[in-house]
Amino acid sequence: MLSDVTVERLESETLQIRWTRETGHGPVIIHAGRTPETIDRSEALAEIQDRDRAEIAGLDPDARYYFEVRTAGGPGIITAERRLPLKGSVNFRDLGGYETRDGRRVKWGQVFRSDSLARLSYRDQAYIARLGLKLVVDFRTPAEVEKGADRLPEDGSVEYLQLPIVHGEFDPAAATASLMKGDISWLTEDFMISRYIRKIDEFPAAWGAVINRLVRPDSRPMLFHCTGGKDRAGTMAALILLALGVPEETVVYDHGLSNVYIAGVLERIYKEIRKLDIDPESVASYFTAPREGIMAQLEHLKDRYGSAERYLIENGGVSEETLASLKDQLLE
Repeated sequence: MLSDVTVERLESETLQIRWTRETGHGPVIIHAGRTPETIDRSEALAEIQDRDRAEIAGLDPDARYYFEVRTAGGPGIITAERRLPLKGSVNFRDLGGYETRDGRRVKWGQVFRSDSLARLSYRDQAYIARLGLKLVVDFRTPAEVEKGADRLPEDGSVEYLQLPIVHGEFDPAAATASLMKGDISWLTEDFMISRYIRKIDEFPAAWGAVINRLVRPDSRPMLFHCTGGKDRAGTMAALILLALGVPEETVVYDHGLSNVYIAGVLERIYKEIRKLDIDPESVASYFTAPREGIMAQLEHLKDRYGSAERYLIENGGVSEETLASLKDQLLE
C-alpha cells in the first residue's frame, strides 16, 4: 500500500511523482491520462522498483495530467500536480486528493481555488479552457475587480459569479494603497484574526451559495478565487473540505500552501516595503496566509456553531441532503 503520493513539476515537460510505501513488495506501477476518468490502464507509463519516486519526461507542457499510482495487486491512488503551472496566477490549485476521516479522497479536477485571474496570459487562458471550467466565483470587491477583471474565455463557456466578501468597511485595494504610503497603524494581529472570524459570522449566505452551486454537476469543474487566493478563497476551501470530512490538520496544511506558492511574489512585495522603511515582518500577516488566522477560524466554527456542517445547514441555507450529495459526488 502507498501513501503520501505527490506530483511536483521539475521542468516544463517533466513531472516527478513521489510516494511512501507502507506495505507490499514488487514494482510501483504508474498510469496516466488527461482526466481522471480517461486514465489509460491498458499500458503502464512506468514501473518503478526499489525507489520512492519516478520522473515522467516528454509530457505536453500545455496539458494537465492525472496519474494512478499503485503496487501490483494493490489499490490505485489518483494524483496530480496540485498547483497548476500558470504564468499569470501563482496560487491556482486543485483541491483534489485530500483524504477524509473515513478513508475516502476528494476527487481531482472538480474544485479549484486561486488568486486573481486578471494577469492570465493567452497560454494560461488556453490551459484553463482545457480544464472545462463551468463556473468561476469571484470573491473580490467591485473596486478590486475594476483594477483587474478576470481574463476568462470569451465564448461564454464559463459562467462568472461575483460574490463580494468584505470586512466591514475594509477595502483591500485601499488597504494596499495605505501600506504603499507607509501607513501600517491599522495592521495588528487582532485585526487579522478578527477578519478570519468575521468572514464566518458575516457571510454564511455567500459560502452556502457556493456549496449549493458546487453540488450541481453543471457547475463543475468550479473555480473560486479572491485577489491573493489566501484569505477569502482559504475560508471557502476550508468550509468545503470540512463539509467533505477532511480533517482539520489537512485544512490547515492546505491553507499554508499559499505561503509556499506566493513566496516569489512576496519577495518582490517585501523589496518595495523595505524602500518605505517598513520591516516586512510587521506586515507579513497581511500578505501571507497566517496559521493563526485559520486556527482561530476553525476554533470559532466549533465554539459558536458546533461544526462546519452545522454552520452551513443552520446559517448558510445548505440542506443535510445537499451535504450528503456533495460527499457522494466529490469523494471516491
